[in-house]
Amino acid sequence: MPRVSEAEKKKSRKRILDAAARLIRENGVEATSVADVMTAAGMTHGGFYRHFANKDELVRAAFQEAVDRSVGAMDVPEAEGAREEARKRYVATYLSQEHVESRGTGCPIAALGAELGRGHGAAKKEAAASVDRVAALLADGDDKQEGYEKLALLVGTITLARLVDDVVTRELILDAGATAFKRSTS
Repeated sequence: MPRVSEAEKKKSRKRILDAAARLIRENGVEATSVADVMTAAGMTHGGFYRHFANKDELVRAAFQEAVDRSVGAMDVPEAEGAREEARKRYVATYLSQEHVESRGTGCPIAALGAELGRGHGAAKKEAAASVDRVAALLADGDDKQEGYEKLALLVGTITLARLVDDVVTRELILDAGATAFKRSTS
């Protein structure tokens, strides 16, 4: 059997993480099996264990990957207002109909927070660390309380908007969240 290069192994792991990050946000952790992830990644179930010891490790890594992608554009130096501009773009995208409808590529905290809060070992710890990280990026300076307030507002808004099928009501919820966010920054 030919040996797989490190580059190929990394590429395969990324395909698995991409598939897992999307599927667990769309369907939840419990409803997503390792077989589902591997099928979506275009790989065999047996290949999973070359990359992860178990499903919990996969969920933790997929959650981290999803958070990195979700907030990566906001994680910029504070210099010259760059972070503030990145934050504005992030919030505008976050509080959009597209984000409401794109659960599989959206905020993993909003999609999985309640489920992971019920306990999933390393994945729950990763989620808690991610809450801290995102709150810090949303805060002005070192004001942790402000960061948590802003994150709670965003996650709450998107969660409520996803509960409603009526597009007009969704827009009202998203607008209310955007208005409250603007108030919190002035």
